[in-house]
Amino acid sequence: MKNYHVLLIAFLWIPMSIIAQKAKKGALNNLDAKSSEYAKIALQIWDWAEMGYQEEKSAALLQETLKNEGFEITAGIAEIPTAFMAEYGTEGPVIAILGEYDALPGLSQQAVSEKIPAGGKAGHACGHHLFGTASTAAAIAVKNWLQETKTKGRVRFYGCPAEEGGSGKVYMVRSGIFDDVDVALHWHPGAQNAASAGAALANKSAKFRFYGVSAHAAGAPERGRSALDGVEAMNMMVNMMREHIPQDARIHYVITDGGKAPNVVPDFAEVYYYARHGNRDVVIAIFDRMVKAAEGAAMGTGTTMDYEMIGGTHELLPNLTLQKLVHDNLSTIGGITYTEEERAFAEKISKTLGKEQLAEQTAAIIQPYKEEARAFGSTDVGDVSFVVPTVGFSTATWVPGTPAHSWQAVAAGGTSIGTKSMMVAAKTLTATAIDLFSDTDIIEKSKKEFIEKRGNNFVYKPLLGDRAPALNYRD
Repeated sequence: MKNYHVLLIAFLWIPMSIIAQKAKKGALNNLDAKSSEYAKIALQIWDWAEMGYQEEKSAALLQETLKNEGFEITAGIAEIPTAFMAEYGTEGPVIAILGEYDALPGLSQQAVSEKIPAGGKAGHACGHHLFGTASTAAAIAVKNWLQETKTKGRVRFYGCPAEEGGSGKVYMVRSGIFDDVDVALHWHPGAQNAASAGAALANKSAKFRFYGVSAHAAGAPERGRSALDGVEAMNMMVNMMREHIPQDARIHYVITDGGKAPNVVPDFAEVYYYARHGNRDVVIAIFDRMVKAAEGAAMGTGTTMDYEMIGGTHELLPNLTLQKLVHDNLSTIGGITYTEEERAFAEKISKTLGKEQLAEQTAAIIQPYKEEARAFGSTDVGDVSFVVPTVGFSTATWVPGTPAHSWQAVAAGGTSIGTKSMMVAAKTLTATAIDLFSDTDIIEKSKKEFIEKRGNNFVYKPLLGDRAPALNYRD
């Protein structure tokens, strides 16, 4: 009798497994069928190019797309007007798919192979128009699979604004809206297809503001106290600090206001700073020293100073259980092949990058899997990764060799090279979510690894403290 039950269970499981896999294949095929529709959405967001916390039209378009597919929308989450959540399902595991849609200032660019600004004040030089759209497409495809297979589960899309320096996800994590999530999935545009273990630097940023006394710079210089002197004195001291911080740390700054006329002693000046390192405790220590330098600069120049925290993110916590699954799915789906027109465009872009020959095969192949990665940039996904098992990957939405935050990235992101590779990401996200819903043991294994790496006694503390979202940081 016992053997009969085993055989019966096996008999029932095999057809269901076949049905689930057939439905998975159908979900991926449906993404192909809707690729032109999603390309239209992505290129519309590319054209709008809205900066952090200003992504009103972009967020509204994605919300409308998801609402029309039966998702329940919660807008304005975490006190951020352009942040939202879209959910389908009422029971079962919660799989989150992250989406971004903010552009970068000063990188307006047409979708052409030479540097020609489009006339706007911003551009999608990090491909977030593709990021948000592909994630939306994946959420819809997973929803359809859940419906078709009658699988218990909840797919939740998180509309995440202001990743570029605004730390949007940090406020979202702080608000607790990820607390019931089982696994979070994300991806990012790039110059190659890769799903190795990710890494990102912790980051803390602030605007330091100096206040002086205005006066005629020639007629009464002794009456003035230059706020710009305060900024420059701070910059000098922080630059000397570079010799005495860990060599893999990074400090960047830009003077955002240095006065208006040379013959007027500026009574206000502002400098915007970032500090980064692979360990958030090191970042905090470096930032505290920067504050001391600012205080000393104000004292030495007879000015006063205050500062506003703008952003702060954790480093990325990798999850190899999930990473291997994503790599397998990306490898199965594969990269893209250029058309003749795309190849001609890519060859011209490649020359602007100082490359003699286009490495076209990079877009078609999947990079080998690695369990260690070096980090150079930062992302607020890092904070998500410390509250829920999180995994990501990249696809070749840009011409091989293209750096992020460049006009070449903006240009490629406005062409079919970007939108075709975006659909590779959508399929990979979809396949991974389906696998997690189909085999919840993977979820439990990823949670076990997550707790072991994070530590049982870990308490999440945002690096930006309790400040309200910096909604005007791009003003």
